[in-house]
This record gives sequence, C-alpha cells and structure tokens, in this order.
Amino acid sequence: MVDIINDFLAHATNCINIGRRNVEFNYYNKLLLSILEKLKEHKYVEEYKTEGKKIIVRFSEYFNFGKAIHPRFPVSYKELEKYEKRFLPASGFGILLISTNRGVKTNEECKKEKIGGVLVAVVY
Repeated sequence: MVDIINDFLAHATNCINIGRRNVEFNYYNKLLLSILEKLKEHKYVEEYKTEGKKIIVRFSEYFNFGKAIHPRFPVSYKELEKYEKRFLPASGFGILLISTNRGVKTNEECKKEKIGGVLVAVVY
C-alpha cells in the first residue's frame, strides 16, 4: 500500500531543499486535499490546483519541512503536549496535523476544542 501523505511531504521537502517552490505530484486523495487546505490557512501553501489526477502546489517561504508520522498514533487532547515536544523543534514553531472526526485540525485547534484524533503529519 502506498502512503500518499508521506510521499507528497517527502517530495515537497526535497523540492524546497533544492530551491523549487512549485511542486507537481501525480496522485492525491481527500485527506491530502484537506491537509493542503489546512496548510493554506496557516500560510505554508500559497495555492494549489488539481488537473485530472495531478496536483500542482506552490509553497510559500514559510514551508521548510514536512513529514508524515508513522505509526499514526491515536491521541487525546491531553496528550498533545507530549507529541508537540517529540515532533516540533520548538514551542510555537510548526504544526501537528491531526485527523479528527471533524476533519483535519492542527494541534492548537484540538486543544481549543478539546478533541483528539490520529496524528497524521508534522510541518514547519
């Protein structure tokens, strides 16, 4: 089975490291589109568009690193602090993306709404 989120974030990080801000990827799913929408809200992505089975994303200068989290840990909002310390480089720097029953949320949104979910990715 292919992990689209991991493949996309690894490809995006590699493109950013060599200086390319525009990234083309050959396949996507609903979860990836939800993640991109959340990244757009937090100004990591300037824009994205889908063309058939291809997705084209333009990243902003704020995106430096993205990685899928494996295994996908189930977390409650009370445990989020532990995972922030583990995956984020500093307090308040970067976001954890969490798949909840209310859609994809960031760690701060989950704390505010007091909901848990499954850790999907880390971006900073």
